Amino acid sequence: MPKKTVKRTFRISKYIIYRETFVDYKEYFWSFLGAFMGIGLIAYIQSRYLLEVENIFLIGSFGASSVLVYGAINSPMAQPRNLLGGHLISALIGVSVAKWIPDIVWIEAPLAVALSILAMQFTKTLHPPGGATALIAIIGTSKIQELGYYYALSPVLSGALILYLTALVFNNLTKHRSYPLKKR
Repeated sequence: MPKKTVKRTFRISKYIIYRETFVDYKEYFWSFLGAFMGIGLIAYIQSRYLLEVENIFLIGSFGASSVLVYGAINSPMAQPRNLLGGHLISALIGVSVAKWIPDIVWIEAPLAVALSILAMQFTKTLHPPGGATALIAIIGTSKIQELGYYYALSPVLSGALILYLTALVFNNLTKHRSYPLKKR
């Protein structure tokens, strides 16, 4: 009986702890440093150049993008095409839905996210934080609503570019990390 318990426990743990969770501790350092610098640069620009009431340059979806581009750099969804294209496409869709659909949040919000997913799939730019970028265009503050399509350029595209450039630097400082992935 104990042998079956051991096999079952091993099987269960295989699904909870898998090989990809075993990361060299040096990777943790570089992930931390890259995310700190990427988000830090965006926050610095916001605090230095925008009024306190215009806190729109640092949007929530950039936090999720940081997890991918600094913590899961080998993921297809963390690659530059996905990072930049996913955010830009989703922002354009989110703003379009906010402008063209009646102000009914239970229609606008799911429509913006669902259309963003569809567009990212068609363009091969699937980036999960893009869904949040589209949603922010719908439920964001009045400052974000006032930006209209400019929202797609700043904060979305300019912030994504900052994350990308920071990822290029910090993800290539060691021989163990390489970003973006090389095509096979």
